[in-house]
Amino acid sequence: MVFLLSLPTQSNAQLPTTLSLEDTFNLEFPASPFFIDDHTLVYARQSMDIMRDSRRSALWQVNIKDGTHRPFLANKSSVSQATLAPTKDKIAFTQSVNGRTQLFLYYLDTQQSIPLTNVSETPRNLTWSHDGKQLAFTLFTPHTSKPLFSDMPKKPKGASWAEQATYIENVQYRSDGQGYAKAGFEQIYILPVEGGTPRQLTQGAFSNGGTLAFSHDNQALYFAADRAEDFALHPLRSAIYKVSINSGDVEQVTDLEGPEYGPAISPDGKWLAFSHVIDNKMAYQIDDLMVMNLKTKEMVRLTESLDRTLGKFVWRHDSKGIIFSYLDQGENTLAAVNLKGDIKPIDVSLGGQSFGRPYTSGDFALSRNGSIVYTQASRTRPADLMLYRKGKQDSQLTTLNDDALNHLTMAKVEDLSVVSSYDEREIDAWVAYPPNFDSSKKYPLILEIHGGPHAAYGPHFSLEIQLMAAKGYVVVWSNPRGSSSYGSEFGNLIHHNYPSQDYDDLMDVVDTMVANNYIDSKQLFITGGSGGGVLTAWSIGKTNRFAAAVVAKPVINWMSFALTADAYPFFSQYWMADMPWKIADKLWKRSPLSLVGNVETPTLLLTGEADYRTPISESEQYYQALKLRGVDAAMVRIPGASHGIASKPSRLIQKVGNILAWFERYRTKDKPES
Repeated sequence: MVFLLSLPTQSNAQLPTTLSLEDTFNLEFPASPFFIDDHTLVYARQSMDIMRDSRRSALWQVNIKDGTHRPFLANKSSVSQATLAPTKDKIAFTQSVNGRTQLFLYYLDTQQSIPLTNVSETPRNLTWSHDGKQLAFTLFTPHTSKPLFSDMPKKPKGASWAEQATYIENVQYRSDGQGYAKAGFEQIYILPVEGGTPRQLTQGAFSNGGTLAFSHDNQALYFAADRAEDFALHPLRSAIYKVSINSGDVEQVTDLEGPEYGPAISPDGKWLAFSHVIDNKMAYQIDDLMVMNLKTKEMVRLTESLDRTLGKFVWRHDSKGIIFSYLDQGENTLAAVNLKGDIKPIDVSLGGQSFGRPYTSGDFALSRNGSIVYTQASRTRPADLMLYRKGKQDSQLTTLNDDALNHLTMAKVEDLSVVSSYDEREIDAWVAYPPNFDSSKKYPLILEIHGGPHAAYGPHFSLEIQLMAAKGYVVVWSNPRGSSSYGSEFGNLIHHNYPSQDYDDLMDVVDTMVANNYIDSKQLFITGGSGGGVLTAWSIGKTNRFAAAVVAKPVINWMSFALTADAYPFFSQYWMADMPWKIADKLWKRSPLSLVGNVETPTLLLTGEADYRTPISESEQYYQALKLRGVDAAMVRIPGASHGIASKPSRLIQKVGNILAWFERYRTKDKPES
């Protein structure tokens, strides 16, 4: 019998040679790596599920000796929080089962996995005891209170009444990405690995969540919390506590001014490491890595001289020091520090996990022999895993996106040197050129502004920027004053003064680009999200040089924002000099809405309908003001989307698709010009 294979006929249409919106679903990146032994690495392979419009996470493994790369849990998808037992014989992880996330255990010898919980909420912060016999985790635990009104008349049988009213009296009653809060708090639980019922260790009307750490004798758990009754009004206040496994008694361990968080016990059990912020009520505050001698209670501030925002940290296996990440000039890099505070940079740049926009990102893992696996920063594609060994050249362990990108011409990314016209500070910037860029032609320019405002862009892969460049735009992005990764002084240049000279920095970036003959000065476009939306709206109130603007999830009116945003206790204390009703005139001076009378730029507003960080009412105010003035304006509302619009692949496509469609409306059609 002969089987005939029917092949598709080749049409006259050319195959794509540049990035397209459909490629959003083809890209992958690694996350959460950890070593099983010195030669075997496991990581979460993140990919996009086009049918469920979500990220998919599966565990894969790499043999560092021979380079073998294959699935680790072949029949498991959407696995998260995988963590290896100290005994190296089993892995705990969480996975969704029938719509609820449960805790599972995987045995390395038999390659079997079993469920350990049947809970209604998601177990978080999975933490092994040092003997591998117990698992601790945090779990949202309902906390019921008596309703204000409970004497509703009895409804007749078959009657259809309106839904019951919702009674709210908590300070933190809603949060972005979570919606309106259920009554309850994160509490700490413990469970033997043989299974059974999780046992609650903490209680009280406050959250006992976050990073957990077992004491060396496995008799207590360290955690960070603010256990005061008024905790919600003090967003940067917490201390390290420990709770007894047997009795549930809670003891306070640290008592510094400002928040302490992220406890980690040294492998020899002698030291407690944690992060600490000296809280001086500045908008941008840098944390330090601390260690406490558990016997003498003596503390050492290890990173005081660094003046950089810290990230992840892990103990060396000999307990003589710590490996940590920190932000520096738009890069996420690594360093080692000993217990005296001597810091030695490691020549490694992390990144490639931000995906949508070129924010700093990255993760790493440390083996017992001192090797480091890290996610590689890349300008033209998402992260891969790299291996660092002291004295040897770094080696690449994965090539996750060769299949999706090798046949495409990507936008070339270069550094751009900018000097501020305001005070001659150096401003880091980067530029992406369209595929097949020709400097003898003229191109439209997009200025893309980061959010935060205390955040950082860098020379990292960005799907949104690559898609813009693929449409024929030169795209530029930068770190104006106020950005993180340049120290506390640079970050606080906009303290209680935002927007201000950060606008000047951005215009200097545009001027630097326009000085090049290949930029068409009549086709300048501007966009940004969150803090970048603030600066976009502020910019078009200051200048009419842009052909069109897209203002994404902005703050338009600081007064209304202060009392509608989810994190209002933080914003009112750290971003504002006083309570908003006391400084209304100062807030108005910094509100983009105050400049709307100057705006002539065609403007698109774009915000998620479930955004509680910069509520959509901010966009609606600006939209209505622009319409009242007769400015060409439109609004895109993304149903169900929170502040992180790009959490679903299709929403990322909607976001960048609408931005480009708006710009295309005002772009000269004979593009690019010769």
